[in-house]
Amino acid sequence: MDTMRDRFAPVLSQLLDEDPRVAVVLAEIGADGFTETQVRHPDRVINVGIREQLLVAAGAGLALTGMRPVVHTFASFLVERPFEQVKLDLGHQDVGAVLVSAAASFDWPAGGFTHMAPGDVALLDTLDGWTVHVPGHPDEAETLLRHAVGAGDDKVYVRLSTQSNAEGLAVDGARFLTLREGRSGVVIAVGTMLDAVLAATEGLDVTVLYATTVRPFDTAALRRATEAAGTDVVLVEPYLAGTSTAVVNDALADVPHRVLGLGVGRRELRRYGDVDEHIAAHGLDARTLRERIREFVGAGRVSSVRT
Repeated sequence: MDTMRDRFAPVLSQLLDEDPRVAVVLAEIGADGFTETQVRHPDRVINVGIREQLLVAAGAGLALTGMRPVVHTFASFLVERPFEQVKLDLGHQDVGAVLVSAAASFDWPAGGFTHMAPGDVALLDTLDGWTVHVPGHPDEAETLLRHAVGAGDDKVYVRLSTQSNAEGLAVDGARFLTLREGRSGVVIAVGTMLDAVLAATEGLDVTVLYATTVRPFDTAALRRATEAAGTDVVLVEPYLAGTSTAVVNDALADVPHRVLGLGVGRRELRRYGDVDEHIAAHGLDARTLRERIREFVGAGRVSSVRT
């Protein structure tokens, strides 16, 4: 199966062919995927070299001219390194772009901590007006990329990963999906965490929501789920643990509730190993998730399942 990033260049190349507003800005990384597209659209496939601040600034400049720029590189080079440009050139100037990242939290352990960005979504949370998509499968990544590029002049972040769930679901760029219904708590699985969450909650009496768009957060779906399942909420996110706990707390501010945020820990793993070792070390494997979820919600048997 191809990865989300494998899907990125062909889909965006098609969008470049179809829409004269669309441009892609690269900083060497990913440039090979646009070799043929650059021949067709030499003025809209732009490689600035290894200069990430310029990468975002160039995208903002294109947006100021009315273009719809898609800006792509590894997450640590796209959100963290040029954060001032994200804040000022896009946010302060009130122009839109689509930031599409790769590598995510620990997708390339051999690259070391310089190529990891578990805090990317939390960092964007300090800014106003960003839509954040976290697909869990290449099919979902394609859907959400198309949605992002077509989203007027909005500021959108699409977080790609080499990790993937076994199957893609019909996501719409806005709402959470209800995959199971129970009475002993709500578990929200974000993006690539879905398969592990489904395995972890098998047989437990909990509601499972699937989130691929986390900003704006689908508070209406959460509120509906808690009406039957109660207000114990577990968040399982493929980035910094607790990134969305404040959003959940705000959504349930008028009712007594508890929130457990599971995700990537703050402690740096200095022996990088492989992806599966990172998953286990951060407690994101199905066995550990099941222990944490059961301890928190005390769930019994599951009541019903939706397909």
